[in-house]
Amino acid sequence: MEKEIYDSIIIGAGPAGLTAGIYLSRAKMQVLLLDSGMAGGQMVLTHEVANYPGFESISGYMLAMNMKKQAEKFGCEIKTNISIIEYIIDGKIKKIKLKDGKELKARSIIIATGGRSRKVGAEGENDFAGRGISYCATCDGDFFQDREIIVIGGGNSALEEAVSLTTYASKVTIVHQFDQWQAFDSAIEEMEANPKIDYIMESKVVEFKGGQSLESVIIENQKTKKRYEKKIDGVFIFIGYVPNTEEFKGLIKLNSYGEIIIDKQFQTNLPGVFAAGDSIEKRYRQITTAVADGTNAALNALEYLNQ
Repeated sequence: MEKEIYDSIIIGAGPAGLTAGIYLSRAKMQVLLLDSGMAGGQMVLTHEVANYPGFESISGYMLAMNMKKQAEKFGCEIKTNISIIEYIIDGKIKKIKLKDGKELKARSIIIATGGRSRKVGAEGENDFAGRGISYCATCDGDFFQDREIIVIGGGNSALEEAVSLTTYASKVTIVHQFDQWQAFDSAIEEMEANPKIDYIMESKVVEFKGGQSLESVIIENQKTKKRYEKKIDGVFIFIGYVPNTEEFKGLIKLNSYGEIIIDKQFQTNLPGVFAAGDSIEKRYRQITTAVADGTNAALNALEYLNQ
């Protein structure tokens, strides 16, 4: 990180950021990719990816490492475990200040900081993530063919995903902490009409238990505070999504959910500042959609740089 000025600095080394790095560096741009953790983002937490084109099955970690290697092959400089303390990105030359005192400069910025599924916060949740606990029905639903699963949540996403999961599971039990649904009537009607779905209201999962994989959960009734153990093959959690955009509040326009607002060129309200991946305003969050976002952001950033 000793160059005087980069053509582009990408913030976030998930699938969107890595893809943007591949495209820009292959176009002979001087690119620096920064991440506060390790390369791959949430992708590395996925035990098995079975819906990425070109791979019948691959671990999220290996897919991430393949993308990283490809970006580096084209000359993309990747630095992980980096702490950024300040962004000055409203001028023609963008500046990023690091905790170690360094100041980086670039002609363009691509924000690809991703996001995270909101967690229940129950004991054992982190231990069984990817080993029985999932936050993505599209990604992991087929791993639970003819199994009994639980869906946690009571909004539109939870009810819609519960219905979609009946394609695979033999039974789906929805656990919702309130006494009424936070979903549209159409979603409620479709869920209630499905014979494979049951639900438990005014209750929440307070503990996940098992050995090598999830085996059971402890459910607590919110009124009586009574607890009981339920044997289960898997749990899907749909209680909201949190974009990793806290550090950009006041710098670029965000919507009420904290998602980055972009135009058709994947540019934010600041010229030369682009965004891609799970941190932007969008409906579907998949590895493939993040890769597509990274491609679009990179190509538009390239056009901006060439101009």
